This record gives sequence, C-alpha cells and structure tokens, in this order.
Amino acid sequence: MKLEPTRLPGAYVVRLERLEDERGWFARTYDPEPLREAGIDPTNVQCSVSFNARAGTLRGMHFQEAPHAEDKLVRCTRGAVYDVIVDLRAESPSYCRWFAVELTPDNGLELLVPKGFAHGFQTLADATEVHYQMSYPFVPGAGRGVRWDDPAFGIEWPPAERLVMSERDASYPDFQP
Repeated sequence: MKLEPTRLPGAYVVRLERLEDERGWFARTYDPEPLREAGIDPTNVQCSVSFNARAGTLRGMHFQEAPHAEDKLVRCTRGAVYDVIVDLRAESPSYCRWFAVELTPDNGLELLVPKGFAHGFQTLADATEVHYQMSYPFVPGAGRGVRWDDPAFGIEWPPAERLVMSERDASYPDFQP
C-alpha cells in the first residue's frame, strides 16, 4: 500500500499496490509500517462495515471526541462512495477545510482519516458497502458530529436524486469554530 498525502496535513489517500497475473490480482489493504512512517497510529482494534441500500445515502460527518479519538482506514468493498473528511484540529493550517475522494472496489483507493477529523460519505450506487478499520474502539458517549451541509465547511456534495440520512446527522447544530 502506498500513502499519498492530501491537501489536509496528516490525511492520506491509500493506493493499493496490486500484484497481477492471469488469476487476477492480490493487494495488501493494511500494513502498519507505512502508517508508522507517516506518523499514524498503526493500531487496529476494531473493524466495522456499513451497508447502504440506496444511492444517495449520506452518513456523517462523524468523529469521536478525545480521549477516544480514532484514526480510520476506510475502503469501499461494493458500490461506490464520495468519501469526505473535514479537519477539525484547531491548531492545523487546514482547520475547517475538507477533502473528498471517490472510493470504489475498482479504483482500489482507501482513505486514511486521522484523529481530529470528521468523516462521512455519500453513496453513489445502490447496495454499497463500506469497510472501516479503527485505532480506537467505538465509545457511544464520545460520538460527535458536524452537519454535512454546514456553511463553515462548504463541502461540495454530488447531486443526488434523493438523500437518505438519519435525523441525527441532519440535525447537528451549526459549527462554532
């Protein structure tokens, strides 16, 4: 796996290095050494999967509050997602800026989301599945979020015929930087 820096310091697009032959291909989706070299905690204590029945499903923007903050490695194993992160680290030069990348099984990209970032995605296809690896277990009381359409961030989402989202995700208050 090869880490490619994004415009948000500490966040990376991860490109799988496929070994191909007549059978197909093989790729490592997780390797702690490149993460360590990039200053990311390589601990992987929990994996989760999200299945989304319809295109236009929007999940996010979520994070866990310190001291339960987590690094996430996100990949799409079926369908397609527009994956978005927002830098919420007040001391960061990219504070309140966002970055997005399309993740699909075909493009083999993953997104490395560091601690201090909110994360969310919009599905671009029906029956989309997203796999997450986290460096810290989910703690219900530490879960937080920011609104997907908050003007403080100005995230440009793809058009959707119909958005499907939870009431909680739709009703986060305006972000106060």
